[in-house]
Amino acid sequence: MADKMSPSPGAGITPLQQMLASGTGAILTSLFVTPLDVVKIRLQAQRTPFSKVLGVGQRVSCVMVLPLSPAPGKCFLYCNGLMDHLYVCQNGNGCSAWYKAPGHFTGTLDAFVKITRNEGIRSLWSGLPPTLVMAVPATVIYFTTYDQLRDFLRARVGGWSPSIPLLAGALARLGAVTVISPLELIRTKMQSRQLSYRQLRLCMRAALAQDGWLSLWRGWGPTVLRDVPFSALYWFNYELVRTWLCRQAWLDGATFTVSFISGAVSGTVAAVLTLPFDVVKTQRQIELGDSEVHPAKASKPSSTWQLMQRIRAESGTRGLFAGFLPRVIKVAPACAIMITTYEFGKSFFQKLNQEQQLRGL
Repeated sequence: MADKMSPSPGAGITPLQQMLASGTGAILTSLFVTPLDVVKIRLQAQRTPFSKVLGVGQRVSCVMVLPLSPAPGKCFLYCNGLMDHLYVCQNGNGCSAWYKAPGHFTGTLDAFVKITRNEGIRSLWSGLPPTLVMAVPATVIYFTTYDQLRDFLRARVGGWSPSIPLLAGALARLGAVTVISPLELIRTKMQSRQLSYRQLRLCMRAALAQDGWLSLWRGWGPTVLRDVPFSALYWFNYELVRTWLCRQAWLDGATFTVSFISGAVSGTVAAVLTLPFDVVKTQRQIELGDSEVHPAKASKPSSTWQLMQRIRAESGTRGLFAGFLPRVIKVAPACAIMITTYEFGKSFFQKLNQEQQLRGL
C-alpha cells in the first residue's frame, strides 16, 4: 500500500465526518466477524441441541460463546466484533436461525460450507440487524468521542504525551458504555418476554418505581471494569505501535498496512490483559438473562469481586483466563478492520476537505 493515510490526529475533518468514518468501520467489522460467531455458536449448539434439552415446561439451553464453554441455561452471548450481546430465547422462540442443524458439523470450514449450501449465505449473518441497532451507534459515539477528547487534551497540554490516549480512551469508552447500557437492558427484556412497546413501557415504569433509575444500568460495573481498561490499553498501544512502525519505515503517516498491524497488536494485548474481567462480564450477562426468563428464580446479583472469587474457587486461576484463544482470534481482526477502516475514512474526508478549500481559493 503505497498511499499514505492521514496521521491519527483528526485535524481537518468535522465531527460528522468522524462519525461517518467510524460508522462505516463498524458496519464492515460486523459484516466480517458475525459469520465467525454464528459458526461458533452453531458448533457449540450441536453439542447441546435444543431437541435434547427442551421439552414442555423445560428450560432452554444456554450457550456461552465467550469466554466460557457451553453450560445449561437459557440464553447465549453473541458478539458482532464490536459488542457482546445477550441473546435470550424463551421456549426456543426466536432462536431457530441460530440452531438449525443441517447435518453434523465436523469443523469450522465444514460448518461454513453446510450452512451456506443448505440455508443460504444469509444465514451466516443471523442476528445482525438487531445488534447493529446498538453496536453501530455505540461505536460512532466511542470513536468520535475519543478523537475529540484526544485533540482537546493535546491542545491543552501543548504537545503529545503517552497519557493522552490512555485518558481519552478510558473516558470515551466510559461514556459509550454508560449511554448504551440501558438500551441493552431494554433489548434483553423485549427478547426474553416478547413484549410489545406498550408492555415494555409499563414494565420499565414498574422497574423504575421499584428499584429506581439506577436499575437501568444493571451490569454496568463489570462492563466498565472490562471495557474501560481495554480501551485505555488499546489506544495507548495503538498510538505507540503505529508511531514506531512509521519511524521504522520512514513514513510521515500511517499506511493501510501500518494501521492494520497496529490495530491487531494493540487489540490482542488489551484483550489478554483484561480477560479476567471479560469472564466476569460474561457471568453477569448470563445472570441477567436468567433473571429475565425466570424472574421468580432470580438470585441477588453478586459483586465483581465475589464473582472472581467464585470462579477462582471453582476453576482455579486458569478459570479467570478461560477462552483466551477464542477471544484473541476474534478481537485481533475486529480491531484491525475497525481502526483501518476508520483511519482510511478520516484520510478520505481530510483529502476531500483540502480539495474543496483549494477550489474555493
